[in-house]
Amino acid sequence: MEPVTHVLTGACLARCGLNRRAAYTTLAMAVAAELPDIDTLWSLRGPVEGLQHHRGITHTFLGLPFEAAFVLALVYILHRWRLSHARKRHSQRAVSAPSADDHVPIDRPLTAAPVRWGVLYGFCILALLSHLLLDYTNNYGLRPFFPFNSHWYAASIVFIFDPLIFALLVLGLIAPVIFRLISAEVGARRRSFAARGWSAAALLLVAALCGIRWIEHGRATQLAMSQSLEAPLPPDSQTSSQAGNIDTDSSPQPPSEQQPPTTVIPVYLSAQRALANPDIFSIFRWYTVTDFGPLYQLERADTSQQTIVATEGTYAKPDRSAATLDAEASPLGKVFLDWSPMPIITVDSSVGAVEQAVSGSDVPPPPGGSVVTLRDPRFMGVPLLHTEGRPTPLTGTVVLDRENHVVLQALDGRVEPTR
Repeated sequence: MEPVTHVLTGACLARCGLNRRAAYTTLAMAVAAELPDIDTLWSLRGPVEGLQHHRGITHTFLGLPFEAAFVLALVYILHRWRLSHARKRHSQRAVSAPSADDHVPIDRPLTAAPVRWGVLYGFCILALLSHLLLDYTNNYGLRPFFPFNSHWYAASIVFIFDPLIFALLVLGLIAPVIFRLISAEVGARRRSFAARGWSAAALLLVAALCGIRWIEHGRATQLAMSQSLEAPLPPDSQTSSQAGNIDTDSSPQPPSEQQPPTTVIPVYLSAQRALANPDIFSIFRWYTVTDFGPLYQLERADTSQQTIVATEGTYAKPDRSAATLDAEASPLGKVFLDWSPMPIITVDSSVGAVEQAVSGSDVPPPPGGSVVTLRDPRFMGVPLLHTEGRPTPLTGTVVLDRENHVVLQALDGRVEPTR
């Protein structure tokens, strides 16, 4: 999910009443809920490093205890600074007091809740788990058991930004503030920690929405799996059938002696697996990718009408050419294939494609080279992610020379020359 939703989730969890148990709970949980995305700093070392390490060790059960300790250390430093500053301020007030009878509030607590570092550490773990859970709901996925198990898990039920979830979390946090202002206007007594009911309700509604999306996701997947597709004819099937009817004797034959035309019996492919990707505005509209064996097909499913239609045609699975194999063995290719469950790989050996791929870099166009493009169909059929004239998000490009040596790699237009 996008960062603000993570922060709002951590704050709502704290406001459910956990902030009564330990001081600095809201701050610590809001920071911890977003901390795993610190792995985006890997992209400073290049797009391949960024793709390889994004949602890596910081998004694993193994890394959570260390991240919680890091947040706790930051909060502890803040607490010590506040304590030192308060003591210094109170000491200055005591020195400047006009008489010994004047009251100097040197023992006033800094926080409304008690300082409990062990409890706060557990709350940080909870906020970090919320980050993993939210990232699991979208179609990019994560590897929670890495490095022991590098498999990617993705529920694909929520778009990377869901406006309804965002609105519920914001409402759960600001509604108590609004009602507090109204209460102050009418002179009602102010209550500490009064926001937990709104925050708890917001989180429950978010959970219910995810549950509904889970059900509709299953229905969309079933629609995709119930399809069959007519297999494309081999390129030489029509030619061979026509050649079989050609007689070497050029003399015309009587109609009774002419051979009947060859009838081609269509072969239908069954769906082997399918992925359904969410729509940002509708819980009933899904963008599916169906694996029919030799090819993939992109569709749009409507679970309310129980209909599914193809949107962008079919895409053949990658061939086993030398260019494809060498591109898959490149650093970008290995990372991409490890992450993508249904990669679409195409090879273009035209001079124009090679020149366009290396444009903007210091790499000259290799004579006789080729361009291998890697795309993930989960991001190809979604309108907000794939617009006309722009490449699909997370599109990888590998440029090879005549001997199929990798000379350039790029991801989303960020070029990383091979050294």
